[in-house]
Amino acid sequence: MTRKERMAKVYHANLWGQREAKYSWLKDHDWKTTKWQSVQPGPDFYLFIPRDEAAFAQYERFPKIMDVFPVSSTGIKTHRDHFVFDFDREILRNRIRTFLSPSLSDNLARETFALPDNRDWRLSEKRRLLQQDRCWEKKLVPCLYRPFDARWLFYHPHAIDFGREEVMRHMLAGENVALHTGRAGQVVGGGTWNLAYCAQHIADFNAFYRGGILVFPLYLYPGAEQRGPLATHSPSERRPNLNPELLAALAAAYGHEPSPGEIFHYVYAVLYAPTYREKYAEFLRLDFPRIPFTSDRELFKNMAELGERLVELHLLRSLELDPPLAQFQGEGDGKVIVSGKKGLRYDAKQERVYINPSQYFAPVPPECGSTRSAGTRCATSGSRTAKTAPSPSTTSAPTAASPPLSPRPSRSRPRSMTSTRAWRKDSFARWGVRQSRDRTQATHLYESRTRVDEVRAS
Repeated sequence: MTRKERMAKVYHANLWGQREAKYSWLKDHDWKTTKWQSVQPGPDFYLFIPRDEAAFAQYERFPKIMDVFPVSSTGIKTHRDHFVFDFDREILRNRIRTFLSPSLSDNLARETFALPDNRDWRLSEKRRLLQQDRCWEKKLVPCLYRPFDARWLFYHPHAIDFGREEVMRHMLAGENVALHTGRAGQVVGGGTWNLAYCAQHIADFNAFYRGGILVFPLYLYPGAEQRGPLATHSPSERRPNLNPELLAALAAAYGHEPSPGEIFHYVYAVLYAPTYREKYAEFLRLDFPRIPFTSDRELFKNMAELGERLVELHLLRSLELDPPLAQFQGEGDGKVIVSGKKGLRYDAKQERVYINPSQYFAPVPPECGSTRSAGTRCATSGSRTAKTAPSPSTTSAPTAASPPLSPRPSRSRPRSMTSTRAWRKDSFARWGVRQSRDRTQATHLYESRTRVDEVRAS
């Protein structure tokens, strides 16, 4: 008997319906009377379920996303988001400055900022190394924390665990944009595949709602490694992060080589095309997406134009966002209430996104209220992470020169802390200083820092 003849045969059957109907069916049937469908599991996934093999064979011919953009990495993992992230740069700067002060002991710093040691990070050791860096303020950079939610990050190798400098340096070196996508995002259900996004900053690993992200920068700056991750470079020093074989194939098909931006925008348009998401939904649940490139130059051009429009909208720098579609309305304190029926919610009938019982954004059409990008409902994503809504008189569309940071909350609070924790409503909240039996040093330090700030302001 050959090895092939010894291989087991796999069969599959589905039974859908109510529990009572299933019990009734199982009572009258057994494995002999069940109508089985033969399946032949194969590489790479060896699935024990039927699938459209012809469609999968066609899909497999498309290049995988990492074959389009060869250089990539996962997002940043800080393992202490509450300490290194903030909506406000000045609050973050003061927090780090306090942490580095020699007047603060390691034990008090550990308790004050809730910073436990782990396998890769020891507070005493890392704090000494950070204190030796006289240019630490240059490490305060914008970072995409969640979709449409960029925050300031203390991006220092001694403050975070996995900075992914090998890729993130290209995002910091000069003008750039990156594609974000995930693997098997809807593996447990959850509707249509939607794990695609873009950003002009470095990005957090958990920018998507589950599974983490992979970051694909459009451009690489070869000099970034020699001159450091935060050194700036001119556009003339960069090269596209694109597969040379793909560029040659597209040049042959179109008569000339498309620009890196056109290819990026085309890919983005494909990933957002409803037909693509529906037709290949079964395969998008299994692995990273594959990109079908058309041989029709005009179709490529039209798709690239749509993709460019989407990218500009998602980067919040499109002229279509000015004036904004919705206005912040209602009387109240502007605080976002996440839990409860009268908190953050979308009212389709009134076309409003409420942040609390009396304040809301309107009008927000149903197609906007239900839209999801990168697994996040766009209408409520920004308000869910910001504890205070922006003032109607100060709200403006962010520009490329001014990073699109989210509205500043009234109090900076670590996301890991539960709402039942009582936080002091005084100036200690600026640095996340908790109640402590021994806070004398922190009090003196705060008073001295306040005097310094007043002198500088004058």
